[in-house]
Amino acid sequence: MANDPEDISTKTTPTHSRYRIVMAALVLAGHLSVGLNVFAASPLLPLAIDDYDVNRATAGLLVALPLLVAAALGLPSGVLIARIGLRRAFIIGWTAVALVSLSGWAPNFTALVLLRSATGLGFAFILTATGPLLMQWFRPKEVTVMNALTTAALSLGIALSVATAAPLAELMDWQMALTIYALPGIAGLLAWLVLGRVSGGTPMTGAGISFREVWAVLRNRTVVILLAADAGILVQYAAFTGWLPTFYNEDRGISLSQAGFITGMLPLVGVFAVLAGGVIALRVASPRVLFVGSGMLAGLGGLGAFLLPGPALIYPAVVILGIGSWLYVPRLLTLPMEMSDMTPERVAVVWGSFLTFSGFAMFVSPIFVGGLRDLSGSFIPGLAIASAASWALLVAGFLLPRNVSEPSA
Repeated sequence: MANDPEDISTKTTPTHSRYRIVMAALVLAGHLSVGLNVFAASPLLPLAIDDYDVNRATAGLLVALPLLVAAALGLPSGVLIARIGLRRAFIIGWTAVALVSLSGWAPNFTALVLLRSATGLGFAFILTATGPLLMQWFRPKEVTVMNALTTAALSLGIALSVATAAPLAELMDWQMALTIYALPGIAGLLAWLVLGRVSGGTPMTGAGISFREVWAVLRNRTVVILLAADAGILVQYAAFTGWLPTFYNEDRGISLSQAGFITGMLPLVGVFAVLAGGVIALRVASPRVLFVGSGMLAGLGGLGAFLLPGPALIYPAVVILGIGSWLYVPRLLTLPMEMSDMTPERVAVVWGSFLTFSGFAMFVSPIFVGGLRDLSGSFIPGLAIASAASWALLVAGFLLPRNVSEPSA
């Protein structure tokens, strides 16, 4: 009689084993898949406006609603993961991304928006579960490197989709182009079901986390500063990623394909910026310098991206904006793990809170800019307000404590 196949879904692997390379590949693939889908619709908004006869604010839901879903589920998923475990959390995340592959067959605008919202569900569970998983599988310095790599994978996915969506839509229906970007989600789900394992490192207790403990984490001064800094940057990032292609096309006379390419430089530059940020984080003990420098670049680059007149000046401004928008991220994600009394459950709450607070900001931002454009006839007021929010990162650099490992109220 043949032996039953081995069930590796609950198999415990020794801490820091070589199998962590497989787990790293799975986590990187998850972030790449989310990145491919989260902003894929932004260069296609003019096509959605024409096909469905909707205004700009309504079309913006194709970008904004997934961010709203991610925001609404970020903190709850951080709490839930402590109970359901990391394996189930990643299964939920991968399944949600895979569902977006049905976009090509959506019968109407409402159905397409609902399918797109599944990206937010996948974003919430994959991102929030990543922090505890890294704490289980990797050494402290490796965690910083992995935070840089996962963010680079997310940024690369965004860059590829934003830069190629418009050309791809010239070869097929633009809704089918959205399906193409979701296909890696199907492959990732199958890979996780076969290869996903539980580490013997810092475990999650499975007992959950109390609301009192959640509140204690959220009222920590350092956590509050980090939440405000990240939300401010992403207000600008979501508004610019969502509307710069349309702004360049309508106000600067740039073709939609070139406008999508220019905007796609934001996450493409981010791939290299987060890797540089990871290296800097390993060499510079204090995060304050990194936050101030990154905030300065994001603020100045953001102003140039919509105020400068032509491509010759827009290109360098977008590069500077891309560097500033991503350079700080590896340090941002690592800081909660360095704080006193942090457990995998609490890190999941902090990372979920990043998604909730920043996600709500990112949801409101594209709708606000699109709505203000409809009311005023110009993108400039909305983009200027979004740009002003990005300076929160620079302010946070001055407010952060010098040593986050010390207890704070």
